[in-house]
Amino acid sequence: MLTISAEDIDRAFDFAELVDTLRTWFRDGAVQPVRHHHLVERPDGAASTLLLMPAWSDFAAAGTSDGGFVGVKIVTVSPDNNLIGKPSVAGVYLLMDGRTCEPLALIDGQRLTLWRTACASALASTYLSRPDSRRLLVIGAGALAPFLAQAHAALRPIEAISIWNRTAANAERIAAQLRAEGLAAQAVDDLDRAMAEADIITAATISTVPLVKGAALKPGTHVDLVGAFSPAMRESDEAAFSRSRVYVDTRAGAVKEAGDVVQAIAEGAIRLEDIQGDLFELARGTVAGRQSADEITLFKSVGAAIEDLAAATLAYAKVSGQAP
Repeated sequence: MLTISAEDIDRAFDFAELVDTLRTWFRDGAVQPVRHHHLVERPDGAASTLLLMPAWSDFAAAGTSDGGFVGVKIVTVSPDNNLIGKPSVAGVYLLMDGRTCEPLALIDGQRLTLWRTACASALASTYLSRPDSRRLLVIGAGALAPFLAQAHAALRPIEAISIWNRTAANAERIAAQLRAEGLAAQAVDDLDRAMAEADIITAATISTVPLVKGAALKPGTHVDLVGAFSPAMRESDEAAFSRSRVYVDTRAGAVKEAGDVVQAIAEGAIRLEDIQGDLFELARGTVAGRQSADEITLFKSVGAAIEDLAAATLAYAKVSGQAP
């Protein structure tokens, strides 16, 4: 069994290639049961949360188990780790052979998640953003921010990247990292102005108050919402939804977990039937993406086990030298 580290993933992956891999998996489909949540209670501290995210190839549709895969991402969230200088989130991905279920690889879960999340947003952008999009705004300066910037820049002719964060120093840190990688990035402090100038806006925060304002969006903007992964969180206001054609990565996940979608529906900004489509439908061509150069599009991502499985199979193929 291979052990695939974060460094192995960085060497193996290419943003455009992973986007194409995700496109293929969303087109072909996979089985992805409901995510498992388990509370690990402790007598001497805060409880940990154990998350299990399984998925496997759609063997029934394929007519064979040969060439297929089974996988599960195992993630723990332990709030008390911050007190001892350790990350609160840890995770690994176990990839197995589709026919025998023998373990093939144990993969760094955090790095796999960063790559697949950014590339899912870039995949949506290929259907929803204008092909001539040149100005990108990144809201947030966490670990995902540089991956989102690079993924969007790999699929669109991005000439300028603005980074905004509540803590300006963190925005400058991300901008400097991107400049070192050859991208034209700068930290900005005027969020409304940056939104008004952007062709693509990507947000990855844990905000509970709207940051993306519908009134600030110019015609033709594409909005990519990646944070706000619980119903109590939100990165956008109701005007951002009411002005946009709305898409999601998976319908079931977005309606249950995505705070932006849950709250927009509750406020009457959109109805459930106003969600135009998901990544399965976009990849299969059963729903249309962007309809005109002037419309505003919005994509809300909450993450899906099929994305982890797709990325894991590509990582295994690249590191092992075997065809996926």
